[in-house]
Amino acid sequence: MRNTVAGRVLAVGIALAGIGALSACGSEDDATRDEGTQEVTEAGNADAFSLQVGDCFDETEDEEFSEVPAVPCAESHDNEIYEQFDLEDGDWPGVEAVQTAADDRCGAAFEPFVGFPYEDSEIDFFSMTPTEGSWDEADDRTVQCVAFDLGGPVEGTLEGAAR
Repeated sequence: MRNTVAGRVLAVGIALAGIGALSACGSEDDATRDEGTQEVTEAGNADAFSLQVGDCFDETEDEEFSEVPAVPCAESHDNEIYEQFDLEDGDWPGVEAVQTAADDRCGAAFEPFVGFPYEDSEIDFFSMTPTEGSWDEADDRTVQCVAFDLGGPVEGTLEGAAR
């Protein structure tokens, strides 16, 4: 997967090697989820491919990664996934086509999530998208839209932040 910030490409991707599961049964450093709500209840490492809408996580310094530091949204965090969708199966459409689809869908979902127009907001977004390698080798078609506050880490969800 590759991250992009509202049209600005960041050199960050998700490596395919070493992908683990986000569960209560993993290593002691793994994040845990509530069995009923599926919310992250204890901070720890999370498989980047297991993240879902509503999950919060912190930045990673690595350019390529398979895990991110997931945290309960009630705790201080950098990012929150607010939309997720799959691209159509088929041959790799290319970086530009993937990014256009991500920008369009993430942009359209932004205001309904934040409650404020993107152009006037203190909240920004980026997308995590498949790379050609993850598309071909792992059948990765998932795009995740990630909101973050330009002012820094937040506690709680950005849903309805209206700023």
